[in-house]
Amino acid sequence: MAQGDFIRQLPGAESHFSRRPGLSDVIHIDWPLLVLLLILISSGLFVLYSGSGQSLADVKKQGIHFIVALVLMITVAQIDPAVLRRWAPWVFLLGLIGLVAVLLAGADAKGAQRWLKIPGVGARIQPSEFMKIAVPMMVSWYLADRTLPPSFKHIIGTLIIVAIPAALIVIQPDLGTSILIAASGIFVLVFAGLGLRWILGFCGCVAAFAPIMWLFGMKEYQKQRVLTMLDPEQDPLGAGWNIIQSKTAIGSGGLEGKGWLGGTQSQLDFLPESHTDFIIAVFAEEFGFIGVSVLLLLYAMIIYRGLYIAMKGQDTFSRLLAGSLTMTFFVYVFVNMGMVSGILPVVGVPLPLVSYGGTSVLTLMVSFGILMSIQTHRKMLPR
Repeated sequence: MAQGDFIRQLPGAESHFSRRPGLSDVIHIDWPLLVLLLILISSGLFVLYSGSGQSLADVKKQGIHFIVALVLMITVAQIDPAVLRRWAPWVFLLGLIGLVAVLLAGADAKGAQRWLKIPGVGARIQPSEFMKIAVPMMVSWYLADRTLPPSFKHIIGTLIIVAIPAALIVIQPDLGTSILIAASGIFVLVFAGLGLRWILGFCGCVAAFAPIMWLFGMKEYQKQRVLTMLDPEQDPLGAGWNIIQSKTAIGSGGLEGKGWLGGTQSQLDFLPESHTDFIIAVFAEEFGFIGVSVLLLLYAMIIYRGLYIAMKGQDTFSRLLAGSLTMTFFVYVFVNMGMVSGILPVVGVPLPLVSYGGTSVLTLMVSFGILMSIQTHRKMLPR
């Protein structure tokens, strides 16, 4: 527990005022969050059937991913936040070892070296996904016992912690994941009380450094993604095809949409990656502005619940970690919808718990398991 974190109560009051544990405290489940997640998961499977070309095999496989992820979430929820705090440096170190192993002996796919093959099993793991949890855990651990707002020395220390895994992931290359991981660490700093001048200064440095990154740090395909965002019509049958088709699908949905399985862009295969990164375009075409608004409301409620849990966290580590995990979830949603609608470059970020995929689902549900642990392991005092 951080210095200065304490619970005010009268001597001997605990035995008189502590409430009897409820079911949610015993099994460590936050029911409001669980219900919202189950609604989102069900919606994701519903639209996945349409976006995958009515493939029951993909829906069943994704359903298995969700079942495994839910079991993992409930398992993680049983771990006391104090234990997570003690594990944080070791989890971070294990993640760094995984990233280095990827660079030395990783499996290559589509020009990117991001996976490790598990010998004798045939499965692959992606250590960069693991770091989406390890980095905020490590930064929260690092700042939990410091004086807040953090001093200059501790801000630099935090940036170093964030920069090392982000740089290793950029090399793979995986710009989208590196952005999410960097954001997760920066969010911890923000929740720790980072001053406005630091935030503005950081934004200024990024803007000043952008031309250097363009000239020396970005690969040609990454530059092409930025140019495509600015003017997709320059190559309508090539690099601009995905964005043009996704914007067409979104616009053609209108107010109420064309109905489930009624979208032409996805059903006629005009829309690439319609069951993964661009699935929100399928959703918008079939359910329209009203459907997308309901989906956004659902995401907003999940984010609100996460921030509520962060606010109620019983120590500095819990509050920083819960806040960062919640806002990283927000970045997932914002970046995916931004790139599909053409206001951000395409960086390969899935729509959380809706897009097809197993690794991102597992990572997100572990994050929600941590949130539930923070919420249900709080000292049970009268409300």
